[in-house]
Amino acid sequence: MNLKKNIAVSDSGFIFNPDTGESFTANPIGLEILGLLKEGLDFEAVRKKILEKYKTDKDTVEKDYHDFINMLNQFSLIEHEG
Repeated sequence: MNLKKNIAVSDSGFIFNPDTGESFTANPIGLEILGLLKEGLDFEAVRKKILEKYKTDKDTVEKDYHDFINMLNQFSLIEHEG
């Protein structure tokens, strides 16, 4: 699972989908997750990086990550392999 290659993400968290013309805004953690996805990291690697950087627990990171990914899917910002 990767962020679609044509999705534009600014440093301020502005996300633009040129396929639909829609734009979205991500909060700082969402922006960080988007960056990690663009690097090609999988869930385990993203969770590890978030846990190292922030005071939170695995369950919270897992729930928030999956909620965020579901939102990205809903807005057709993710491409799935295969």
